[in-house]
Amino acid sequence: MHLAERRRALGYSQERLAHLLGVDRTTVGRWESGRVAPQPPQRRGLAAALEVSLREVDVLLKSPKAAGQEAVGRQFSDTPSAGGTDEMIRREFLRILTVSGALTVLPVEEAEALTEGVRRGIPADFARMNQHLWQVYQMARSKGAVHPVVRDQLTTLNEALANNRGSARVLLHAAADLFQLAGEVAFDGNRYSEAAASYALAASVSKDADAYDLWACALVRHAYVDLSERRYRQAAQVLGAAERLARRGDSGLATRHWVASVQAEASAGLGDVDACERAMDRAETVRDLTAQSAGGGWLRFDGARLTEERGSRYVQLGRLDRAEHVLTEALRQPALAPGQSYRRRGAVLTDLAAIGARRRDVEQAVAYGREAVDMARASGSGYVARRLRALCDEFGPVSRDHRVAELGAEIAVLSTPSREG
Repeated sequence: MHLAERRRALGYSQERLAHLLGVDRTTVGRWESGRVAPQPPQRRGLAAALEVSLREVDVLLKSPKAAGQEAVGRQFSDTPSAGGTDEMIRREFLRILTVSGALTVLPVEEAEALTEGVRRGIPADFARMNQHLWQVYQMARSKGAVHPVVRDQLTTLNEALANNRGSARVLLHAAADLFQLAGEVAFDGNRYSEAAASYALAASVSKDADAYDLWACALVRHAYVDLSERRYRQAAQVLGAAERLARRGDSGLATRHWVASVQAEASAGLGDVDACERAMDRAETVRDLTAQSAGGGWLRFDGARLTEERGSRYVQLGRLDRAEHVLTEALRQPALAPGQSYRRRGAVLTDLAAIGARRRDVEQAVAYGREAVDMARASGSGYVARRLRALCDEFGPVSRDHRVAELGAEIAVLSTPSREG
């Protein structure tokens, strides 16, 4: 296998890989043709994006001419084939299932039947396809690999709506669901403007479908864009609207509890201890719901992350002893064991590193920080990379220590943001 093959196997176009690494598309093309070689910092980013070791990167960079010849006849090119959008969806969906290991979730035969239902515009099959796409997204180490099939699923869904095939309300619900997934893919890739636009579309379509829980969840995801930019007051306003919508939704769903957990983050950012504690307590009552309280891929809140979220809120509020106790306990949870959840474990490690930085404990800051960097490299997660960038803001006086400076340099290379486009 060569560089171009590995890129396509993960579902990346040259443009997408270039965005991930902060370089021009032509640079990726020159790497694949063998005209130039990536610099050492670029090699590290390339290894993370392609989910391989640095040694394997060297192997992928060999024999680029042979790779280029093979690319001419590849079944899965960077552009849709003459078979049209329906065929593209079928191939891309099956490929993503294979790449992500999700065939244990959905057998190939069922996937074939499902994509045939989508081709015929059956509303229920659009909803089922969306549910499986959310599962694939959760399981995939490279979240961007889901983008091609989400894009083409939206195209076919739009055609079904335009041609009045099936129940308009069911199709609108499926579209609002899918726009949220598209936003998640963009958000994980640090493309905030694209994510915000997708969430806004999801909210608008949810309104047309009278789907209050779906609408509220779209607003919650939109609030995360503001939280990532530390616009806590704006996030609190959006979350207030989400809370009002959730009250009109299904009381058996966990929507209002998810709203509360994110409101706690906004309140912590504003320094409001009492509001943060009240919101966390409201979120905790999700444990009183039945196991069937999830609404699908668009609503996955079940309280499993509340321990680490509470610890993170204490870090925001400067209650470091309480935060350290809660976060250390969270690391002992099986779901946060190494290799189980890169995003969750990476976030907890970053918070523990931040506690060390605030205490001027270089050893703690560097030890946890380096492990979080390893998580980000292993997963290619934009979420962990964002958390690590925020960690650099915590270094302050300890940044003069050479170990902290080296960690900061690794984070800078790791977390080069994607360009908007």
